[in-house]
Amino acid sequence: MKLALCIQTPEIDTPGPVALLSGTFEEKVRKAAALDVEGVELAPMNPAALDGAAIWDLLRRYNLEVAAVASVSLGLSGLTLLHHDPSVSAQARSRLDDLIRFAAAVGAPLVTVGSFRGRVGDSGAEGRAKLARVLREAASFAEQQGVRLVIEPMNRFQADFITTAEEGLSFLQEIGHPAVGLLLDTNHMLTEETSWSEPFRRVMEAGRLWHVHLADSNRRTPGHGLIDFGPILHILRDIGYAHYLSIEVFPKPDPDTAARDGVNHIRSLLKKM
Repeated sequence: MKLALCIQTPEIDTPGPVALLSGTFEEKVRKAAALDVEGVELAPMNPAALDGAAIWDLLRRYNLEVAAVASVSLGLSGLTLLHHDPSVSAQARSRLDDLIRFAAAVGAPLVTVGSFRGRVGDSGAEGRAKLARVLREAASFAEQQGVRLVIEPMNRFQADFITTAEEGLSFLQEIGHPAVGLLLDTNHMLTEETSWSEPFRRVMEAGRLWHVHLADSNRRTPGHGLIDFGPILHILRDIGYAHYLSIEVFPKPDPDTAARDGVNHIRSLLKKM
């Protein structure tokens, strides 16, 4: 298992609610490398405005991979695939293709879809079918680019459907495309799941566990809340999970401390395994 930190891309000036590390983009990359993580999860707002080749070259100089390209900045801005305004949902659909192109340019295997999907209640009776169709089309495009999509089940306070791993697997059946999997987030799982082991095992057995977010009970960095990450790491090891563990948390008390404390906490637990 490899560790990653969620950071913003160069076109964003205002720090985001779940973005780690401070400074210019190169300073963030340098700090991530100094923490000895293997990758970063990039959270752009306007991926079409970015020079993917230059970003990839910079990351390679610091021996870092792109674990995933996240849609979180878009979702939190209100740009969603199921927005009630057709012009906004159309813009979101176009932006999803931009995310996929950017992911391909920086060598990222995944594009995440969490809050960016929006709410079924915002788009009427056909919302669920619409999202399945949109993601099926996007997955076909992503597959051509060597990229896959991962849907993130989110807790009931932030989403009105796909709140559990089981619901996520069911929705994957509706999409019916091999380039769509799941991202499981420990903070959302704490609210919605009855155990740690069953969701991870079920999604792994289905061949769809492609990414994991680590966040504590209060959405702060691991070790600053109530979640015991030791058993979670043991479960992931036992089921053969070998992809990224990405720390996507509130930047408290500050973006650099949150990154350092989270990495140190997870590394200390991994060393005990």
